[in-house]
Amino acid sequence: MTSATLRSAAVPLLAGVLTLGCLTAWTVTGNAGTPPRLDVTDGRILTASNTEATAAFFTISNTGTTADELTGVTGPAGLRAMVGRDVEVAEGAHRMEMAGAVPVPARGALRMAPTGLDVMVSPPPRLAPGDRLTFTLHFRHSGPVTAEAVAVRPGQLRL
Repeated sequence: MTSATLRSAAVPLLAGVLTLGCLTAWTVTGNAGTPPRLDVTDGRILTASNTEATAAFFTISNTGTTADELTGVTGPAGLRAMVGRDVEVAEGAHRMEMAGAVPVPARGALRMAPTGLDVMVSPPPRLAPGDRLTFTLHFRHSGPVTAEAVAVRPGQLRL
C-alpha cells in the first residue's frame, strides 16, 4: 500500500471514529432518550346520576423523554370501560365520543376532566362515596398500568 492510499483511507476512518465517539457521549449523558415512565394517579369515579353511564378520571404522568399513547382501558368484570371525549356540538350541548389513541407527552401529563377526556363506564356501578374500583389502562409502548378510582359525588370532583 502506498502512503497516498493510506491517507485516503484515513479520512473516512477518522470520520467514523469521531461520529461513533460523539454518539456514545450523547447516549451516555442521557440525551438519546429514555422510554416512557408512566404513573397513573388521582383516580376518581362519579357516583351514578343516571342509569346509562358514569365517568372515571385519572392523571397520567410521564417522566420519560419519549411520548406514549393511551390506547384503551378495562374495568371491573361486568362493566364496559372506554376512553371518551366530551365534544361540544352546539352552544351548551355536548356529547361523548370514543377518543381513540390519546397522546401522553414526554416529560408531561395527561389530565382527564369532565369537559375533556374521561373513562366512560357502563352500566354505572352502584357506588357510595369512598368506594374503590380498579381499572387497567393500556398504552402503546408501555405495559398496562393498574390504578384505583375512588367514588365521589359529581359536585365533589376535584382533579
